[in-house]
Amino acid sequence: MSPEREHWPDVDVIIPHFRRHDMLERCLDSLAETLYPSMNIIVVDNGGKQAGLVFLVKRYRNARLVKLTENRGYAGGCNEGLKSSSADYVVFMNDDTTHDPLWLERLVDAALDDGLTAALQPKILSMKTYRRGKKVFDYAGGAGGMSDKLGYPYCLGRVFSAVEEDIGQYDAEQEIFWASGVAMFAKRSVVEELGGFDEDFFMHMEEIDLAWRMKLRGYHVRSVPSSVVIHEGGASLSKGSAEKVYFNHRNNLAMLLKNRGMAGLLWIMPVRLCLEIAAALFYLTQYPEAPAKSRAVMRAVIDSLKDFSETMKKRRLVQSTRVVGDREIFRRLPFMCIFRRKPGYIHQV
Repeated sequence: MSPEREHWPDVDVIIPHFRRHDMLERCLDSLAETLYPSMNIIVVDNGGKQAGLVFLVKRYRNARLVKLTENRGYAGGCNEGLKSSSADYVVFMNDDTTHDPLWLERLVDAALDDGLTAALQPKILSMKTYRRGKKVFDYAGGAGGMSDKLGYPYCLGRVFSAVEEDIGQYDAEQEIFWASGVAMFAKRSVVEELGGFDEDFFMHMEEIDLAWRMKLRGYHVRSVPSSVVIHEGGASLSKGSAEKVYFNHRNNLAMLLKNRGMAGLLWIMPVRLCLEIAAALFYLTQYPEAPAKSRAVMRAVIDSLKDFSETMKKRRLVQSTRVVGDREIFRRLPFMCIFRRKPGYIHQV
């Protein structure tokens, strides 16, 4: 531990869990090796109804279990864990992760050095390649989440399905747009102030929406690459799942409507609707699940229109409390993520 710290703030690691006890056990075993004196773990059973979970969690002295009667997704599970936390900081953590022993200390150090920090992200590496001795950024977060001006998210170390090998190119801490829900370190009071995750998202992009709302309130979201988390990925929905396509497209449109300023929306939404149609046509070329993915995009657009009134209610609340304009938030971000410089992509996922 850093000798200059006299007091280490409490941190609760909140893990929404549905099934796969073996994966959760591996995660808890890894967390047990964390070199941090004030860490506790909250496992949220998302209605999985599998035997043995109580006994599994009881094996770890600093872990406790919160049981839900139904699956409320990543967003609902994290929010329920948040309700039972009184810690200074929380980490919203996927259960298919392992961790460097110093991962949490380094995140806390970074948070204490900046009073406006609301969320931090560690460097997230792919478990599949890590097992083979090769450090490649993970698809779901890489070295930090970013966004282009059209609202399409990407990561430092990943654009679309192409990821980079980690050779230290992102080892400097920097401001990012969003922190991945694989391991999102956050100040508890700020998350509560913002109302937590939007549970209507259920899963996918809820962390981007929350980070965006943080930035609108003037808080900082930063990367801490000295902290390392290893992620297996695809535990909830596989990358090629039509259901994942649906959630990504539907939630991305809702996030834009909630958080973008009106001047930006007036030109972005017509462009995005054209691009949604283009995406549906593109998926028709992707066998063997082409029709299902194409239908998923169109269903996402239709459901976004059905939910428009409710989304606009949320928008009014978000926009009424913002203190930072779009010009400041997006001034260093590309028009489209495909136009950013690509320093050596080596792997397709």
